[in-house]
Amino acid sequence: MGLNLEEQKAVDKFRTEVVEPSMSNLVILDFYADWCGPCKAIAPMLEKVASEYADKGVVLKKIDVDAEQFIASQFQVQSIPTIYAMFQGQPVADLTQARSESQLKQVLDQLLEKLPIGGAQDSAGEPGAPSKEEIDKYVAMGEQVLAEGDGERAVGIFAQVVDMASDNGAAHAGLVRALIASGRTDEAQAVLQQAEANPALANDPVIAQAKSALELAADRPDDSEVEALRQKAEADPSDMDAGLAYAEAAFAAGHRDAAADKLLSMIEADREWNEGAAKAKLLQIFEAVGLEDPWVVEHRRRLSRILFG
Repeated sequence: MGLNLEEQKAVDKFRTEVVEPSMSNLVILDFYADWCGPCKAIAPMLEKVASEYADKGVVLKKIDVDAEQFIASQFQVQSIPTIYAMFQGQPVADLTQARSESQLKQVLDQLLEKLPIGGAQDSAGEPGAPSKEEIDKYVAMGEQVLAEGDGERAVGIFAQVVDMASDNGAAHAGLVRALIASGRTDEAQAVLQQAEANPALANDPVIAQAKSALELAADRPDDSEVEALRQKAEADPSDMDAGLAYAEAAFAAGHRDAAADKLLSMIEADREWNEGAAKAKLLQIFEAVGLEDPWVVEHRRRLSRILFG
């Protein structure tokens, strides 16, 4: 990882004291310093709320930014107090602005509603395999994070679900799409190959969608390439080849609205061009994103209006 000995010790300590508890609890992570007046002012409130919510799976962990400078730098802490909610090793909310007891409780209640805090237990009281309902909640959380544009965080969530439920197609497909969104297409390809080799997943439609997404994202262009293709397409709207090239590059780079807009305008101008190539590409994008996705539903309506309006 390229860490020196002290940094590795800090990471190991953080993993033991914060990450591991967060696997089954919601951790309030408080970055503070002894000399910080606002930190001292808010500390009793944090301790009180954490104590009241302990039976709901909430725990308080504190990080002294002077003693743990490396960890603070990894979280890009710019001022203190900085307070995060952590679950499954990932920040799930910034609690810094929740300065009153009622504000903090409101945010915690919202998080506890959405997160499967405290996994299933076996008869001996030890953590057991999570239920299908819990797995579905993890997948939904990953999809929401991915939709918000945080590919790296979504990777972490989906990877944990894959570890917990190796035959869950939605988790594998989500991991592929999250890796694509993070620009890690080689890793996405490896995950897809593993899923296709699993008899329980090989024929799952969501795996086929993930494969389409990966094919569209192959050789992801940088922003300068996309911009050059955009300028060429706009310079001559009748140049359908240039328009298609721009739409493909835009989607591969994560600009799906721009890609859809261009393809829809091409279909409106000449739906039969190149044996319906623009429509075929748009339908491939729909499949890659997921036919039930709200974005796809909206743009399918736009397509229908062009074709049948």
